[in-house]
Amino acid sequence: MQHSYESVREGTEMKIRIAILGYGNLGRGVHCAIRQNADMELVAVCTRRAPEQVETVWDVPVIHVDELMAWQDKIDVLVLCGGSATDLPGQTPCYARHFNVVDSFDTHARIPEHFAAVEEAAGQGGKTAMISVGWDPGMFSLNRLYASAILPQGKDYTFWGRGVSQGHSDAIRRIKGVRDARQYTIPIQSALDSVRRCENPELSTAQKHVRECFVVPEDGSDLEQIEKEIKTMPNYFADYETTVHFITQEELDRDHAGIPHGGLVLRTGYTGACGEHSHVVEYSLKLDSNPEFTACVLVAYARAVHRMHLRGVVGCKTVFDVAPADLSPMTPEEMRRTLL
Repeated sequence: MQHSYESVREGTEMKIRIAILGYGNLGRGVHCAIRQNADMELVAVCTRRAPEQVETVWDVPVIHVDELMAWQDKIDVLVLCGGSATDLPGQTPCYARHFNVVDSFDTHARIPEHFAAVEEAAGQGGKTAMISVGWDPGMFSLNRLYASAILPQGKDYTFWGRGVSQGHSDAIRRIKGVRDARQYTIPIQSALDSVRRCENPELSTAQKHVRECFVVPEDGSDLEQIEKEIKTMPNYFADYETTVHFITQEELDRDHAGIPHGGLVLRTGYTGACGEHSHVVEYSLKLDSNPEFTACVLVAYARAVHRMHLRGVVGCKTVFDVAPADLSPMTPEEMRRTLL
């Protein structure tokens, strides 16, 4: 049944039917976020594990990934909650042929090739796909775009942390001999202070952040090899000063159980006839739970994907292609009255 965009906006039609693929920290966060949005419902959790082994936050059907294709007519948007290192590069193009999808692919250097693969798949299937949704890429990307458009004469700076990176932690856990891991991204304060003073510094990747890894090795594993693989991993650690600590599972559970994160996007720019006035635009996030906040962003963009698909939009999109009004459950009248 096709729903008109207008009826959905007015809240008079059926709820947007969401399914989650992958039920780790991010998947559970999406489940919680859906419960906060009255125009949505979670119809299924899809897993590669045995369904009876998956304990959901609230009761919902749990199906095996092999059953997912049979649910095409029951799902408006499939939210992909796998990791960027090995899951999403294969999953998103695969399922974009058959479902409207949203993912949180966050390997910045590989976004162009991921976009191309998903664009081809979604175009073939007549579906709408949204990639790289979250806070960076995602909300930070939008703020970089807005600030650079407003201050064309200037420079962008992005600082992440201090916080746990889910993607980087997941990448470490994929290394042979690693049982568990947490990775912290830490800004270098002197670099941040220089930017805020409008000194316009030229900063390399290594001059803005350091990375600190806490790794629980498997018994008998080669610690030197694990550390080497971490520090030389392209797109993750190779360009950073990285410190690796080997600790016990008990220490990790005691000292690193949370998943906080955050960061800042800054744009320094100059205006006036001779550039005599300087300006700093700063956008900041302080997140108590990285996956739960990312999940909330995914759910908002799932609403936008559904609305765009109803209007006939096909192919792969990013946050740059979404009108802000498509993210909100409010009507245009409510937005103008309360937000504008």
